[in-house]
Amino acid sequence: MARAKLKNSPSEINSHVKTVPPATTEDVHGVSPLLPARRMGSLGSDVGQRPHTEDFSMDSSLSQVQVEFYVNENTFKERLKLFFIKNQRSSLRIRLFNFSLKLLTCLLYIVRVLLDNPAEGIGCWECEKQNYSTFNQSSTEINWAPILWVDRKMPLWAIQVSVALISFLETMLLIYLSYKGNIWEQIFRISFILEMINTVPFIITIFWSPLRNLFIPVFLNCWLAKYALENMINDLHRAIQRTQSAMFNQVLILICTLLCLVFTGTCGIQHLERAGDNLSLFKSFYFCIVTFSTVGYGDVTPKIWPSQLLVVIMICVALVVLPLQFEELVYLWMERQKSGGNYSRHRAQTEKHVVLCVSSLKIDLLMDFLNEFYAHPRLQDYYVVILCPTEMDIQVRRVLQIPLWSQRVIYLQGSALKDQDLMRAKMDNGEACFILSSRNEADRTAADHQTILRAWAVKDFAPNCPLYVQILKPENKFHVKFADHVVCEEECKYAMLALNCVCPATSTLITLLVHTSRGQEGQESPEQWQRMYGRCSGNEVYHIRMGDSKFFMEYEGKSFTYAAFHAHKKYGVCLIGIRREENKSILLNPGPRHIMTASDTCFYINITKEENSAFIFKQEEKQKKKGFSGRGIYDGPSRLPVHSIIASMGTVAMDLQNTECRPVNSSKLTLPSENGSGNRRPSIAPVLELADSSSLLPCDLLSDQSEDEMTQSDDEGLTVVEYVKGYPPNSPYIGSSPTLCHLLPVKAPFCCLRLDKGCKHNSYEDAKAYGFKNKLIIVSAETAGNGLYNFIVPLRAYYRSRKELNPIVLLLDNKPENHFLEAICCFPMVYYMEGTIDNLDSLLQCGIIYADNLVVVDKESTMSAEEDYMADAKTIVNVQTMFRLFPSLSIITELTHPSNMRFMQFRAKDSYSLALSKLEKKERENGSNLAFMFRLPFAAGRVFSISMLDTLLYQSFVKDYMITITRLLLGLDTTPGSGYLCAMKITEDDLWIRTYGRLFQKLCSSSAEIPIGIYRTESHMFSTSEPHDIRTQISINVEDCEDTKDVKEHWNIKTSHHRNSCSSDQSEHPLLRRKSMQWARRLSRKGNKHTSKTAEWISQQRLSLYRRSERQELSELVKNRMKHLGLPTTGYEDVANLTASDVMNRVNLGYLQDEMNDHQNTLSYVLINPPPDTRLELNDIVYLIRSDPLAHVSNDSHSRKSSCSNKLDPCNPETRDETQL
Repeated sequence: MARAKLKNSPSEINSHVKTVPPATTEDVHGVSPLLPARRMGSLGSDVGQRPHTEDFSMDSSLSQVQVEFYVNENTFKERLKLFFIKNQRSSLRIRLFNFSLKLLTCLLYIVRVLLDNPAEGIGCWECEKQNYSTFNQSSTEINWAPILWVDRKMPLWAIQVSVALISFLETMLLIYLSYKGNIWEQIFRISFILEMINTVPFIITIFWSPLRNLFIPVFLNCWLAKYALENMINDLHRAIQRTQSAMFNQVLILICTLLCLVFTGTCGIQHLERAGDNLSLFKSFYFCIVTFSTVGYGDVTPKIWPSQLLVVIMICVALVVLPLQFEELVYLWMERQKSGGNYSRHRAQTEKHVVLCVSSLKIDLLMDFLNEFYAHPRLQDYYVVILCPTEMDIQVRRVLQIPLWSQRVIYLQGSALKDQDLMRAKMDNGEACFILSSRNEADRTAADHQTILRAWAVKDFAPNCPLYVQILKPENKFHVKFADHVVCEEECKYAMLALNCVCPATSTLITLLVHTSRGQEGQESPEQWQRMYGRCSGNEVYHIRMGDSKFFMEYEGKSFTYAAFHAHKKYGVCLIGIRREENKSILLNPGPRHIMTASDTCFYINITKEENSAFIFKQEEKQKKKGFSGRGIYDGPSRLPVHSIIASMGTVAMDLQNTECRPVNSSKLTLPSENGSGNRRPSIAPVLELADSSSLLPCDLLSDQSEDEMTQSDDEGLTVVEYVKGYPPNSPYIGSSPTLCHLLPVKAPFCCLRLDKGCKHNSYEDAKAYGFKNKLIIVSAETAGNGLYNFIVPLRAYYRSRKELNPIVLLLDNKPENHFLEAICCFPMVYYMEGTIDNLDSLLQCGIIYADNLVVVDKESTMSAEEDYMADAKTIVNVQTMFRLFPSLSIITELTHPSNMRFMQFRAKDSYSLALSKLEKKERENGSNLAFMFRLPFAAGRVFSISMLDTLLYQSFVKDYMITITRLLLGLDTTPGSGYLCAMKITEDDLWIRTYGRLFQKLCSSSAEIPIGIYRTESHMFSTSEPHDIRTQISINVEDCEDTKDVKEHWNIKTSHHRNSCSSDQSEHPLLRRKSMQWARRLSRKGNKHTSKTAEWISQQRLSLYRRSERQELSELVKNRMKHLGLPTTGYEDVANLTASDVMNRVNLGYLQDEMNDHQNTLSYVLINPPPDTRLELNDIVYLIRSDPLAHVSNDSHSRKSSCSNKLDPCNPETRDETQL
């Protein structure tokens, strides 16, 4: 709006009068119309800036203009309309008054009926009354006088007239106010007609007195009362801002309709029967109830045709009106069942509840949440309110109808982005809100964006409600950093898969730790491994303040390592970390230099928490009776408590004199020298109460750099590229934790990261040309997402020896983007190539024959399928093919659905897998949260589903430290002073330790490492439904076979107790059968010169070739493709010609799952925190939490150079990624 520059007089300037130009009125909606008129003005911009050049004395009115707004609402009609119609509260009062009037008229009609007696005579007002009470049933004529006239007392008439007059005036006023140009529309409304019928006759009787006894159907006002009640309820809901009232309104309408029908029928029949049987009001009511309920006794019936006609009309009206009302009610009820209604405000204030926000709710997700949430005793009284925008699934509805869940799980259909739905869920009163992403969406980024908006909406609506958020992609994590707990799926997934390559079955270890279990699974099984595995799976992480703990209180003032060993020995608990009161950071195995204080929070692994444990000191009392006192054994400040000495004498023979320092830089657990007697078992040095710098040899991996730099390659004397330790300069996303890693001195060019193509810097085009010393780790993924960065970082962490570093090859379906290459180009031995796992050429080019681990990551494009659980079909079949082509390869597979793990390494005739399936069903019926734990692929850590980690977020509601501890174990976070997860293998030279408790002492006393579990692999007989004769296997030469003349390869099968056979039914392969028969005929032609022993030898050869023909054909296929690609076949021949003993050696390491080993194979499983007396077995892999090497950098360099305890045996290539003492 342009401003007119006005010249003000000095007096106006001094008085600061505001001037405005003329303005037009504008109708602005949304402001209360009853506000007073407002004035508007503005100060001129040029006041006092120019000399007086204009004179406004001629028109002084232009100096100030008053503007009035909403003048259209100041008229009398608009004010009345506002009061009677528009304003919610005043309109509600008017409708309430109108409703009361209608009820009053109905009540007055009943009073008139009760006071009227036709026997006294009837007639017009002030006329002679006649008696018409006698009724002649034989006569067909009807006396209409009792119907037309009634006896109305004067006071009653006066009241009815007054009420009718008020109703008439109100009706006329509302017609006037709501008039919109069509008067006939107002006149022919049913409510207006009824109003006129019940009011106009009363008004006429004021001027014509004889009509004062005229019958007027005032009982019809009940329908007007029903209409007024509906309007009144609508205004009430508008006034109190209540929106979810459709169901209440419909129920109210139905009840009012029934009441009006019954009341109208009762009054109408009673009045018409005045000319008949003269029924009372009660008998008429009885007749209507019996008739409308379809009972029809027949003891009371109308006698004259007008009343009979009224009954017919009322029944027809009921048949039309009531079904419509019931249909609307049922529809609203079904809609309410879909939407879930509301969570009661009273219940929200008296009971505790949590809210689960999801975009789509599947039965697996729901059951995982409910089973884990209600597994904790203190959460049994909580309610779970599910807020989901989609309609409830049929399976979900069926589950929620189970009494176990129907009383405490409430499903609400609604969006977290709507305040109304959040109000329905009573989010502001909730104890927590869990916001989960839909991982089955084709666009996972879009799913994250929806999760972020939900988190923002909940935080805006209920800022005090704790948030537990699940994010899929790491780059979106910083958007929800305000949440109390955040779990990033891809971060955890890739870090866990990476550790699976270094520490076997890390995924199984973490999954068992984050699931709540009592350790009762498998206890009724006849097999020992299932009972032990199930019992140890009940171990979880708990916490307690040290000053309040019976487990750890006695170790106050002692070192962390001392407390960990003795707590495990005495109580069987595994102390893994602490948290200082003044520092909120959790430290895993802070080392022996950490002195325990009463204010420390201890984190330990045990079957149950200390508060639920009972202490029985039978062993201690028995030892005391034998006279062991313990006093005097230790003198000075390092004296052990009495009960600790007594407890340590139970199973471990401790040589207290042999405490000299022994180097631990060998690749085996050092066998201590004997003390005199040769028949005494080896002893282990005690764990000191306080750290001794002269005897403690910390592992400082920062000191092995110089040694690594001087290492020369065995081939052609090439000098090894120097690596540096530092923080990666480029992170692909915001929020990644900085980790000290092995890095290249200079970033590698992008062209050098391509494995299968040479460039100007090098001409290598296959993995063989690079001459890697360690086996490859291949990762198959669809795209190079930012989460893949977390796969590389744990494998290049600073605490891993340079000799342990395995080359990493990323096999990607799509070409990675430059920002991802920029992030990984600083890491040594990280390459990529484009290809898929279902393409044999891609697998061979990426060097699969030189790999020990292949990680198959679930692809985003296959995470959703039309049929449930079919999303993993392609992955499972591809992995099965690779098992057959490359039997020595350890394949770690990620699946979308955990239930599909039963198809991994599927054997159609394996009765043992069938037995495990029955065991799984039995455990599920018993209510186990880990029913799938006995599946062999999961127990061995070769299959993983990210949905197994959903319980990590749920468990953090009770244990707020679980996410932090899990990230520390996976290497996602590196807190200064906190240890890391690694593994060591038990060899024959280490079996002198004998038990897990003695190993615990050995590790604590020598390298201050805390063992937390064992990964055990043992041979097992897998019986099949068809028995086969297991015969001695001998060496076979297939050079003479006509079909394989160009191959010239030898299949050497040494005599062994492990038998190799093909699992497939050979009768299903005619080509293979023909080849074996040709070989048999050729042998039979030569067999005429042999003795009977030779014939037996030939039959054995025939049988062996019959069983190995499929293996041979697969081998030929692979070698032909390698020749076509120009790749050397020597590496694959080494793999294909594995002997039975070689196969078992690799199986014992947990890397081989071969289809040839159908009858006798291995099974692997994880034992978390086994008892101290658990016997160690050959090839056991022990999980360790090793203290942070950087915590000891301040020590003198000489001590550090001689203290590295994670050297590998260079002569043993199969220990390429286990850390050993």
